[in-house]
Amino acid sequence: MRIAIFGSRGIPHTYGGAEAFLEDLAPRLAERGHDVIVYCRSSLFKERRDRYRGVRLIYLPSIETKVLGTPTHTLLCAWDMLFRKVDVALVLNIVNGFHCVFPRLFGKQIAINVDGMDWKRDKWGTFAKKYFYWNAKCIGKICPKGVVTDAYEMRRIYLEEFGTPSACIAYGANVEKSTNPGVVREYGLEPFKYYLIASRLVPENNADLIVEAFQQVNTQKTLAIAGSANYRSAFVDRIKQTKDPRVRFLGHVGDANHVKELHCNAYAYLHGHSMGGTNPSLLKALGYGNCIVALRTAFNEEVMSTYGIYFDRNVQDLAERLRELDANPDMAADYRQRAPNRILEAYSWEKITDQYEELFSQLVAGEDPTRVHSSVAVATPGDNRHKTSDARVARAGD
Repeated sequence: MRIAIFGSRGIPHTYGGAEAFLEDLAPRLAERGHDVIVYCRSSLFKERRDRYRGVRLIYLPSIETKVLGTPTHTLLCAWDMLFRKVDVALVLNIVNGFHCVFPRLFGKQIAINVDGMDWKRDKWGTFAKKYFYWNAKCIGKICPKGVVTDAYEMRRIYLEEFGTPSACIAYGANVEKSTNPGVVREYGLEPFKYYLIASRLVPENNADLIVEAFQQVNTQKTLAIAGSANYRSAFVDRIKQTKDPRVRFLGHVGDANHVKELHCNAYAYLHGHSMGGTNPSLLKALGYGNCIVALRTAFNEEVMSTYGIYFDRNVQDLAERLRELDANPDMAADYRQRAPNRILEAYSWEKITDQYEELFSQLVAGEDPTRVHSSVAVATPGDNRHKTSDARVARAGD
């Protein structure tokens, strides 16, 4: 199959979950013999190589602002695709929903990974939120066989709120270990002497709550914050006003090996994400063997299951969890040892690639793949037990 993918910044790129997702999925599809095209935003790439790990790269312009970068680039991608022999396209992000109308009118087979609930994100203004919501509301009619959600909870939301069935395919992660722990010392850190935040600094990721809770904990460890916002942010400015010398702002870390070492050598990883489905940052933390302290949400519980510690969305509860963890290094070590097992049982990239390959084959054949693909263990509401949903049996709308 010839597969076109667009709606992200492109690859290789060091910023954003969509880009990390494509860097793993697209080359694996190419390795399986598919002709894969990934569209890239030309203004974001100084070096414009023709191929990356077997994937063909095409560069098109965009209007690079906080709001317009993705939709303007996607519009050009959708137009360009019409003139290429593409069997199926994968579009990323619900912001690009209405852009799928044009190629659909010309008979192109399209799947769209809707990602998270952007209409609820605080970083967007009122108009943008309404635009995202109407994309989500209409996408079932635009791509009736091609909507992809990345978590069972997100699948439920689309089915109940919009009446839209979807294929459920999670993101994946790799299991890796530290190979050069001395890297963390370049950031003024010592292995297992720091807590780590590694995410975009946006309100819904709750870095402010984490900083406030950490400041209440009597510990000699450091809180290292690896991340930034790719636009001027009053939220980031406010967090940086902390007077606690134990809080260290590392900024955006672009070297993937450095990101790995920061994860693998952290005492614990603090995950405050409150929006979205299967979060790539959380999967990455599991694959790197982190002791994870995560905000209790349906999405995070679906991904992490019993492989980490949860906190409620208030400062006092998180502070208590940190005090307990800080006083029990054996508990932290046990979580670090077990974490990669979650990736191996449910989120390996080979499994995710199998599911996307099947999705594309079904679309090309004119079949309806809007059923559950992902065989992730999910918690039964109100129950601490876990079960595995059968990817071949469970169907959207059942």
